[in-house]
Amino acid sequence: MEVKSGEGRTIKRRVGLLYDERMCKHNIPDGDYHPENPNRIKAIWNKLQAAGIPQRCVVLNAKEAKDKNLLSVHTENHVNLIKNISSKQFDSRRDRIASKLNSIYLNEGSSEAAYLAAGSVIEVAERVAEGELNSAFAIVRPPGHHAEPDEAMGFCLYNNVAVAASFLLNERPELGINKILIVDWDVHHGNSTQKMFWKDPRVLFFSVHRHEFGTFYPANDDGFYTMIGEGPGLGYNINVPWENGRCGDADYLAVWDHILLPVAKDFGPDIIIISAGFDAAAGDPLGGCRVTPYGYSVMLKKLMDFAQGKIVLALEGGYNLGSISNSVLACMNVLLEDKPVAGSSEAYPFESTWRVIQAVRKNLSAFWPTLADELPTKLTSLKAPPAVETLEAVLQVALSKLKVDDGHAELGTATPWRSELSKVDVFYASFGSNMWKSRFLCYIEGGRVEGMQKPCSGSKDRNPPKEILWKTFPHRLFFGRDSSHTWGPGGVAFLNPECDCRHKAYLCLYRITLEQFNDVLLQENVYSDDVSSPLFDTNDLNSVANKKAVSLEALKNGWYHNVVYLGKEHGIPILTMTCSLSAVGKFKSGEFPLRAPAPAYTNTLIKGLVEGKQLSEEEAKAYIHEASTKRL
Repeated sequence: MEVKSGEGRTIKRRVGLLYDERMCKHNIPDGDYHPENPNRIKAIWNKLQAAGIPQRCVVLNAKEAKDKNLLSVHTENHVNLIKNISSKQFDSRRDRIASKLNSIYLNEGSSEAAYLAAGSVIEVAERVAEGELNSAFAIVRPPGHHAEPDEAMGFCLYNNVAVAASFLLNERPELGINKILIVDWDVHHGNSTQKMFWKDPRVLFFSVHRHEFGTFYPANDDGFYTMIGEGPGLGYNINVPWENGRCGDADYLAVWDHILLPVAKDFGPDIIIISAGFDAAAGDPLGGCRVTPYGYSVMLKKLMDFAQGKIVLALEGGYNLGSISNSVLACMNVLLEDKPVAGSSEAYPFESTWRVIQAVRKNLSAFWPTLADELPTKLTSLKAPPAVETLEAVLQVALSKLKVDDGHAELGTATPWRSELSKVDVFYASFGSNMWKSRFLCYIEGGRVEGMQKPCSGSKDRNPPKEILWKTFPHRLFFGRDSSHTWGPGGVAFLNPECDCRHKAYLCLYRITLEQFNDVLLQENVYSDDVSSPLFDTNDLNSVANKKAVSLEALKNGWYHNVVYLGKEHGIPILTMTCSLSAVGKFKSGEFPLRAPAPAYTNTLIKGLVEGKQLSEEEAKAYIHEASTKRL
């Protein structure tokens, strides 16, 4: 492309493009299907070739990273493992090593591909920093932003973007790159990049991602907006955590306009590196969002106003071949022509998007005064209907199509499992906010009580519990997590699934049907799939008495996916739902945060215990205080 300089001279814009088929050698063993596969970059390259893009670019050769580059952000043990994992000496144990890692596969081509991916992002970043290129796109795999300093994770072996940023800052200081803005628009939180620059004010790290209060991958609290850096890096880590799926162009552009761009202007980066994942694109099988190629092109175009247009894009996720190909093409057109692809976005952001934007601005305003002003109500009142990716909305849509007769709703076509499970009774034992009957009935009848962030959809069978009683059990009550989908900031209640006679927990038992128990399970875990089959059926009910606990794979990212058997009352099984033993270990180690509950949540527990005639108000407060402060 040709652009005019300030003096009216015509300057040819030089855009780099890097692709190397050797990175396709990293593939899942035995030819099984995996979303992160070589076809991803092949499809992108074929799309760009068909559009004549390479002919307009400076096509670069891939280069392998050097160990010293990798060691700037990764440990020596990790670098040595990835360097040698494809050698013959690992043939017999490669699969076993991969199985112990989080969402990783390894084969004979993994080492070379990992070194090429990291080295290629260094190559394009260095050329842009030197001024040889105005901007560049590195079509690389495996992706990188989940790869921890000491281990591979989430399809990622080395953190390609972090390696390149560290290279520019620490190995090429003469290039004058003193401040780097890293924008991670992959649908998943860039957990590793955050950790690597947590205390570094030279790097402003910005990640917008599905979070859903720690239930979306990588399923922890690292991506919450309260995570803003530490020490000299305080305020230089910005997370925008979506509360739901289906976020699209309007949501992302609102974040750009009201968070990213104002901060970027004040930060004044010397170069921008984008962790360019396209799994937030419409149609992606893992992302569940709706960003269009037009949306990506506008996001990129807005960033070109900074750092003299010095922008490097490095491919991260994206698993719909059509979506990633069209999105990358849209971005390349922006780099080459300095304008977005044709299109428009007439939709408004979700209400939850405005809520998140305002929370982020408030939390960062002490570090970035440009965010201090309240957004006008006239602006934030422009909002789309609620996203139906959350369980509440999924069930509300379904329930809106139901006919209600005598408290029991019926679909036009009966669901066989519901009919079967409606004939089986269980006692659901609650230790948290559901101890208060009014709160629990929200899960049955729908609605919400004071303090809840949004209403529950209710169960299909809206008949009230047949019986309510109280019992104590020898289990430890505790409170954890920074924030929850239902209650917002503050810890929520968990019950250690292990029996311990040193402790006593109060539980309110509701006699409901196994069908209703499934609907409560769904709502407790903010589940976003359909309800065409039960999560916990009569076979599970029979086995849980022997196993004492059943962890539900379909809800593994939920906080309350572990169904625990507590005995019987009147011959009816008593079940509760809590976290797994492994999660308890993470709470103990500090990997998951222990947090006292917020006042609104605390009040529901107090009301439950007092109205249930178990404790006085003062005794209830003391019970909750001890549970929230006593060492786990």
